[in-house]
Amino acid sequence: MIIQRLAAFFALLLQLLCPTLGQQYPNYHADFVGMGGQGADLKWWQTAAFYQIYPRSFKDSNGDGVGDLNGIAEQLPYLKELGITATWLSPIFTSPMADFGYDIANFTEIAPIFGTMADFEHLMEVAKKLEIKIILDFVPNHSSDECEWFRRSAARDPEFKDFYVWHPGRMENGNRHPPSNWISVFRGSAWQWHEGRQEFYLHQFVKKQPDLNYRNPKVRETMSNVLRFWLGKGVSGFRIDAVPHVFEIAPDAQNQYRDEPRNYWDNDPDDYGYLQHIYTKDQPETIDLVYSWRAVLDEFQREHGGEDRILMAETYSPIDIVMQYYGNATTEGAQLPFNFLLISELSNSSNAHAYEGTVLKWLQHMPKGRTANWVLGNHDQPRVGSRLGRDRVDMLNMLTSTLPGASVTYQGEELGMTNVWISWKDTVDPSACNTNPSIYQQYSRDPERTPFQWTDGQDAGFSNSSKTWLPIAVDYKQVNVELERQKPLSHLNVFKQLWLLRKQSQTLQRGETEVKALSDAVLSVKRYLERDFTYLTLLNIYDGVETVNLLQSFPDLPPQLKVVVVTERSQVKVGDLVNSTSLQLQPKDSLVLQTPSSYYSYVTNGETRFLPVLGAYLWLAQVVLYLTNR
Repeated sequence: MIIQRLAAFFALLLQLLCPTLGQQYPNYHADFVGMGGQGADLKWWQTAAFYQIYPRSFKDSNGDGVGDLNGIAEQLPYLKELGITATWLSPIFTSPMADFGYDIANFTEIAPIFGTMADFEHLMEVAKKLEIKIILDFVPNHSSDECEWFRRSAARDPEFKDFYVWHPGRMENGNRHPPSNWISVFRGSAWQWHEGRQEFYLHQFVKKQPDLNYRNPKVRETMSNVLRFWLGKGVSGFRIDAVPHVFEIAPDAQNQYRDEPRNYWDNDPDDYGYLQHIYTKDQPETIDLVYSWRAVLDEFQREHGGEDRILMAETYSPIDIVMQYYGNATTEGAQLPFNFLLISELSNSSNAHAYEGTVLKWLQHMPKGRTANWVLGNHDQPRVGSRLGRDRVDMLNMLTSTLPGASVTYQGEELGMTNVWISWKDTVDPSACNTNPSIYQQYSRDPERTPFQWTDGQDAGFSNSSKTWLPIAVDYKQVNVELERQKPLSHLNVFKQLWLLRKQSQTLQRGETEVKALSDAVLSVKRYLERDFTYLTLLNIYDGVETVNLLQSFPDLPPQLKVVVVTERSQVKVGDLVNSTSLQLQPKDSLVLQTPSSYYSYVTNGETRFLPVLGAYLWLAQVVLYLTNR
């Protein structure tokens, strides 16, 4: 009763001093912020900073020129420094390395080149102490041809006879031909003849990666058990590799597979783009399979408790199909089907309107209640600095860290690492090796997989070997962790500032989002939340100086905004107040702005208004809100 009377007294006093403040849902912007959470508690993954580690290239602990688990454990504090929530490890399982770990011979065993199971368990202990979650790569489409399952299948062992996709082929004029015209992602026929079994097997990737047969219930249960095994080891989830390829169309009544139609824009019959992959990708059964894997994780959750275990799905598919992976009205799917639109739809020449359309495409297609995610790069794609420009690295990290949802950073993107030229002699990627010296560069993924750059010392601090598995970038003395730590506005330090702000800001974690191109050159992202600060991210995508009037696009902003994150291209400094009606952006400049604490915002008739508050007014506003919430 006393508190209520005090609240009423101070409210009345505040009304007398400034009558326009007595509006519904006051949203004061002061150093004193927060009266408790707004809305339901967020799950750990919904605003997470994910970081992909390519183990071969992260840190070599034993001098063999290849990164390993102990190297990851040694450098895991670096991820804590960045503000990373969870790290996804590319495959670390026993493999002959025909596709560098994506050809798995034993799905529940650690590859000796990376260490031992004891090393993995040590890594899990280090991660737990640092409160960093571990996500493993789950490769369901295929195994290695050196996997025991395949050997037994090739020998027609009754338990494994139909574990893979086998077919005797087509007989034409007395000659045996592959069952269909299907083409491998890595060029050439997707069918390989097996002398022992006297049949063809399907391989949508390299011939040493035979496709598993998910029309066999034993295969589905076996792979579900792989998930259970690693969940038992304490991992927080899985990134599912090559999801669209897992099912292919079933053979017809005559046990024949249909040929895929041609793409007439591609005249190379060995190239994957030569065919329209209507029978080998995005089959409807794939969606239900992902749902079944989510059920495995949820079952483990119910039995063992703890925080959510998650699925992240690699889905280079039409967006309407990608959205189905989230789940439906009755069944949960992958928490985060990867959003590759920033990779697939943006180029070096894209303007701000293209950026706006790309961001909105995901947000507008995403089912209600789901979580967005933003992926800038990975081990299969040219690095951001090479694809979109090194001078855009900061702005793109700024974009993904201030958009709603989770983001995924590939190792080295926070430093501004770029693609490394690799000679034909040094090329090891099977995608390139299956071509020839004149065209290999357009297929090679080696340039984005080179060793991480820690220092300006030997092997960039990655190893002390006389030869690393891929060459070190020539610019490692200028682009490395040790050097960038010392520069206040290095790519590394801008990245760290962005994620620190993200973790501290309820608006950036929970707020509403408005994305607008202010011109061909300038993209803006507004994040707002009642009773908290409003943030505005501005990107000048081009090379000219741009002056913008923010109030023309966002009339509810106050006349001044405070600068909270800048880059080395910015002329303003953190803490500066800038005019909303006339803000100048330097070429390739990017900023994060915040409504300043000297403004009090309130909602009236559905419209947000701002009022300068000084001294006692601000103090009284805080007291009223505090007592009202009490």
